[in-house]
Formats: sequence, C-alpha cells, structure tokens
Amino acid sequence: GIKPLIHLTTRDHNLVGMHSHVMGFHKLGLHDVLAITGDPTKVGDFPGASSVFDLRSVELVQLIKKFNDGISYTGKSLKEKARFHVGAAFNPNVLNLEKAVRLIERKVEYGADYIITQPIYDVNKAILLKEALQKANIDVPLFIGVMPLLSSRNAEFLHNEVPGIRLTDDVRERMREAEEHGHANEEGMAIARELVDAICEHFQGIYIITPFLRYDLSIELAKYAQNKQQVQIGSK
Repeated sequence: GIKPLIHLTTRDHNLVGMHSHVMGFHKLGLHDVLAITGDPTKVGDFPGASSVFDLRSVELVQLIKKFNDGISYTGKSLKEKARFHVGAAFNPNVLNLEKAVRLIERKVEYGADYIITQPIYDVNKAILLKEALQKANIDVPLFIGVMPLLSSRNAEFLHNEVPGIRLTDDVRERMREAEEHGHANEEGMAIARELVDAICEHFQGIYIITPFLRYDLSIELAKYAQNKQQVQIGSK
C-alpha cells in the first residue's frame, strides 16, 4: 500500500501534546511526518479558536528527529529509537525568496529530510527556486506543489484568500475565459500539465494536491507525470 504522510502543525498542540503525538506515531508505525507551523486560526473556519505555537516548524523538525536518537525534546532517554523521515514545508510564493531559503537552510540543518512546497502557478517560480536552492547548497529532495484549478471562482479564491498561494494574471485570465466557454476543468488540467512539464525540467519530485476531493484529477495528473518521467529517463 501507500505510506501515509502525517501533517503535524504546531498551531494546534502545545509542547506536551506535540511530544505525545510524535510518540504515538512511533508506536503506530507511522514514520513519515510533515512538520508545519500552520496558518493562524483566524484564517480558517474557526476564527475564534486559539493558536498555540509553543514551537515553530523548525523546532518541531528538531523534536521529531531527536526521537530518532532515542531522546526526548528535553533530553531524557526514551529507551528506544524511532525512524522518522521528516518533511518540511516551503512557500516559494513569497516576495523575499532569499529569506525563505534561509529558513529552509535551518530546517535542513535541524534534520529535515525533504522539502514540500505550496502549489505554484508560475513556471518561472520553478526556475528561480532552483537557482536560489543551488546558491544555498541545499541538496535534499524537493517536491514542488501542483494543484489543478477547477473554475475561475476557485482560482480567485486561492489567489485572494489562501495564504501563501499566488496566481499569475495570465492563469487567472485563462480560467476566466475557459469558464465563459464551459471548459474550466479542462483548462485547469492543461495549466497543471504545463507546470508539471516545467517542474520536470528542473526537479525530481512533484507534490500533487487534490482540489475538493477530485481524486480523479490527481490520478490523471500523476499518470501524466509518471509517463513524462519515463520518457525523460528513457531518452538519457
């Protein structure tokens, strides 16, 4: 079967709860964890909820990797060692890319095994990102986020309401025109395939994000990416 990737946010748990969760993952045999800070609760469906943030994502990476050494966050022996693979999140859609890369450097320094990005909708982002990471000598695997668009409304919501996601004017206009002609889904997938093409030229991994439970689109995009990768490997 497919290994699950547990998303653990520092927003929702204090340090004690975080420690308990990580210990529980180990006992359940869940060894793949994405360590993220999480958006403030005021952004989501529960604006009155409290955000904890005892730790930040960098410190959560450190906490989880300490389990691999058989010690707790406070330095006490756990009497056994875990074998976690820890992923860290990276937002390439920021104004100051160099500052964001420095944060990734810290996450890798604290033990992040790979990086997953938020979805991009600009092929030039992939090129700029590769150059910035090479300059910083970051060589852990990087998975670029791709999420198919479903409609113009979906595109505008992501661009205007979701932190860390930005769409180009061209993509937004393409979705508007496609919706007017009744083929928004098809255009959204066409844009996603173009992004996959660009990403495959510069990176070895893609992180497919399913939009609104449309798993059929994720499957279609995964097959497209796999076929493209096979062609690239076969041509070398």
